[in-house]
Amino acid sequence: MPGARHPASPVALLVGTRKGLFVARSQDGRGSWQIEGPHIPGYEIQAAFLDPRDPRKGWAAAHHPVWGIHLYRTHDAGAHWSPLAEVPRHGADDTDPASLQMIWSVAPGPVDQPDQILAGIEPPGVFRSDDGGEHWQALEGFNAHPDRPHWSPAKGGLAVHSVQVDPHNPQRLYAAMSAGGVYCSDDNGSTWEARNQGIRAPYLAGAAPRCGHCVHRLLVHPARPGRAWQQSHHGLYVTDDGGTHWREVTPGLPSDFGYALATDPADPDVIYCVPEESSQFRATVDGRLRVYRSRDAGETWTALEAGLPQENAFVTILRDGLDSDGLDPLGLYLGTSSGHLFASTDAGDHWTLLAGFLPGILSVRATRLAGAAT
Repeated sequence: MPGARHPASPVALLVGTRKGLFVARSQDGRGSWQIEGPHIPGYEIQAAFLDPRDPRKGWAAAHHPVWGIHLYRTHDAGAHWSPLAEVPRHGADDTDPASLQMIWSVAPGPVDQPDQILAGIEPPGVFRSDDGGEHWQALEGFNAHPDRPHWSPAKGGLAVHSVQVDPHNPQRLYAAMSAGGVYCSDDNGSTWEARNQGIRAPYLAGAAPRCGHCVHRLLVHPARPGRAWQQSHHGLYVTDDGGTHWREVTPGLPSDFGYALATDPADPDVIYCVPEESSQFRATVDGRLRVYRSRDAGETWTALEAGLPQENAFVTILRDGLDSDGLDPLGLYLGTSSGHLFASTDAGDHWTLLAGFLPGILSVRATRLAGAAT
């Protein structure tokens, strides 16, 4: 679409924190920002998005140890949020830990099905709604998969995250798990297969385990069929065949551990990550907050640090804590466990602090609002 990447497009940034959802908005080409919130105060917001098919609509997964687990919906681009009556769950009682412990992922369905959304939960399950979250259908091909005995909790729980529809094939669905691995369905969720060939997993038995992998983040690229990126427990990987084979691209990074990834939607060879020290010390390497960028599919890496703290910045960037807006120049947004929210409007070369005293940030999602009636 001509002008689709124009830098003057309004942008909304949904920032999920440990104490509610904040919305940062820019109407002037990302020159200034206004921050609203907290919406859904007191809840941990694990995931939230405005729908790229219609940015007036959006969903947020909210968790509270006393008030429970809820899915909220907006119809005015995040200005107001209301809870839905139902949540994706295995059983009838959402207070039963065997039914639902956390909603880890919510994602849009195919472009031609504007009311469809997907969800990944703990205990491990993938669910689909065809009416905007009013009702949910369990995808039992995944939920009752024969591999299930080989899935096991990682430090963050047994989380089904990174649930996505392949933008090139609406029948193909992806789900990634910590710890279980990457799974793919080519028949709209009826059957699923593990796709973990080439992923290092020294914590598992055997030289090349088929499943059980601890995946931290999965991104399917919209510009090239088959291209996807994965940050695993040990290394960063790329695939060009939909996950059938993975190739490690960690060399050149200061660590093989991390969570967050972001892409440039227009260029499948561009990838961003935030390496962390190790699984034992899950914080930035050397206390320096650096985003690393590759423009050649992981062959070489550049540390981006201008405007980011480079001394005593021992923070964590969680799997949903980094995102891009798809504009030109590319905008990038980074949220830390310390509640700092950074933005770049030049593809990561320079960064600005948007907010420094938010609650710990769990998720960041950017959406271009051009054409949305707010």
